[in-house]
Parts: sequence; structure tokens; C-alpha cells
Amino acid sequence: MSGRSFTWAICIGSKQGIFAGSIPNQESYSVRYSCKHWPHLFLFLAGLELDPKSLGRTGKKALAIATVGIGLPFAMGIGTSFILRLTISKDVNGTAFLVFMGVALSITAFPVLARILAELKLLTTNVGRMAMSAAAVNDVAAWILLALAISLSGSNTSPIISFWVFLSGCIFVICSILIVPPIFKWMTKRCREGEPVEEMYVWATLAAVLAAGFVTDAIGIHAIFGAFVIGILVPKEGSFAGALVEKIEDLVSGLFLPLYFVSSGLKINVVAIQGLQSWGLLVLVIFTACFGKIFGTFVVSLLCKIPPRESLVMAFLMNSKGLVELIVLNIGKDRKAINYSCYRS
Repeated sequence: MSGRSFTWAICIGSKQGIFAGSIPNQESYSVRYSCKHWPHLFLFLAGLELDPKSLGRTGKKALAIATVGIGLPFAMGIGTSFILRLTISKDVNGTAFLVFMGVALSITAFPVLARILAELKLLTTNVGRMAMSAAAVNDVAAWILLALAISLSGSNTSPIISFWVFLSGCIFVICSILIVPPIFKWMTKRCREGEPVEEMYVWATLAAVLAAGFVTDAIGIHAIFGAFVIGILVPKEGSFAGALVEKIEDLVSGLFLPLYFVSSGLKINVVAIQGLQSWGLLVLVIFTACFGKIFGTFVVSLLCKIPPRESLVMAFLMNSKGLVELIVLNIGKDRKAINYSCYRS
């Protein structure tokens, strides 16, 4: 989805947007309900694009870029969170709020980065491969931190409950690694190159995505984690993974993605951002989200003896933002770890 389409979708959905008066409350509810569960498919597609074997082949340079690329903005995000808590977020769970804001301001939108590199034909270049490797490590680390943040949020603030939720999530991942790959490898072997994939395998995969989402939701983390794990575990060899992307991607990006942006816009009242404090906090959040990622990536790239021009390109690529950050913020808002004033900023 292009930046222009994103802007139009937000404007349409905004309470003070172009078509604000033409979207009644009941229709707003329908839009929210219709796209409440679709992020599972988007995160499943994101997992399909991540190859676990590539993480093992990640070089020292990419690992250093990923570490600083998430560490510095995460620390700056926590620092910004303290300022937000003193001003507009006094009524939220402190620990969960800090982690949520740190993740939202430090994550790299891996699907967005992959499409940018593909459109610019940079996937096969050294910068492209290094950016993809660093973003993959960044993405996995950010989702682990987000799982921790979700386990810390919610109505029950007992540390024992939070630990149990996080431990249950780890057990789910281990069981999935042991059970899921052999099944998908069997499906992949049954799908021959050049022949269409049987619909039964596609439906079975989608059923597995929904089942995994149900399990992680029942655990107390979030349904999108189950879908993301299943996507990662699908074998990338053969035609099966590519066939899944072809069958799902158009539906997700063409229909559900604009609806999700409209739904997010319905939660935002842009006109309510008034006064010096509100605009100052908005500028602070934007600065923190961009500066930490760009500056940290640029400096560590130079230290890794990457030419300055390529280091600058790497810095801006790693600062790719998109739907992933919006999903994180929506989860935080739904879990009441982020209040409306902070979400609006």
C-alpha cells in the first residue's frame, strides 16, 4: 500500500476527516469488527517472508546493526515514555507502558522494508542483503519484547501471572517448532514445481494459523503471535510458501489493509491535538522514533567500515515504518497499556 493510499485511508477514518460525517457509529463498529482479526493474516505473511536459516547466517556487521538499531531507539523510547507518563499517561500500567512505547518506537517494519528494496531492485545488493538480515533480527527481538509487554499488561498485574503467561508462550513456541515443520515439509513435498497447490493444503494452513492464534490468545499473549510463528515455520524451499503468498496477499493488501487504516483513523481525533504541550509531545515522539534508529544505524555502520553513503542508505532503510507499528499501538490501546491521549500522539 502506497503512502498516498495510507494517508487517504487515515483521513477517511479520522473523526474529523474528509468523510467524518458520512460514517455513522454503527458502520464504524462494522469496520472495526470486520478487520479485528485480519492482522493475523498480515503477520502470517510477514512470517512467511522471514527465513529462520538466514538468521543463522547473519554476519557480525548485520548483527551489530540490528543490536544498536533496536537498542538505542528502545532506550530513547523508554526515556520518552517517562515524559509521557508525567504529562498525558498518568493512569496507565507503568512497566507495560514503557515496554510498549519502546517497541513501537524501535521496531523496523520488515514487510515494508522488503517491498521497498524489491521496488528499488536493491534486494540482491550488499546493502539490501545486510538491511534484510538486520531487520529480520530486529523484528524477532521486537516481537519477543512485545510478548513480554503484553504479558505484563492486562487487568491482572501479578508478576506470577505475567511470568506464567510468558512461560506458556515459550512452551507454545517450542511445541510449534517440534510439531509444525514436519507437517509443512510433507505438504511441500506433495506440491511439485510448476503445478498449482491443492486448495486442501491452503485451507489446512489457514486453519493452523487460526488454531495457533486461538492458543496464543487463550494463553494471554495475543492471537497475532501464533500466526507469526506459523508463518516463520513454513518451509521456504519449494513452491508452497510462494503459493500461499499469492493466494493471500492480494486479499490482505487490497481489502483488509485499507480497512485497518480506516479503523485506526476512527480512533483518532486530529483536531484534539491543541496547545503547545500536545504539539511538543507529538514532535518529541516523531523525533525519538526517527533519530534513534537513523543515528544509531549510521554510526554503527561507519564503525563496521561501511562507506558513508551506504551507511546513510542503511540508516534510512532501517527506519522503515508502517503497519507493524500501528498494530503494536492498537494492541497497547486494547490492552489499556496505552491511553487515548498517547495513542493519538
